[in-house]
Amino acid sequence: MATIKIKQIKSSIDRPERQKRTLKALGFSKMHQILEKEDNANIRGMINKVHHLVTIIE
Repeated sequence: MATIKIKQIKSSIDRPERQKRTLKALGFSKMHQILEKEDNANIRGMINKVHHLVTIIE
């Protein structure tokens, strides 16, 4: 299956708890970390919830 690379570009400080948990569920633990995940509907939905904190690397 296809994969997608995502990078955290903004901090989760002063964000709602729900967004903090979404970042943690994606696997982020620090800033500017790059993760490679499967490109499926679940991951895309999580990215859409925190789209202002992460970016997709092509």
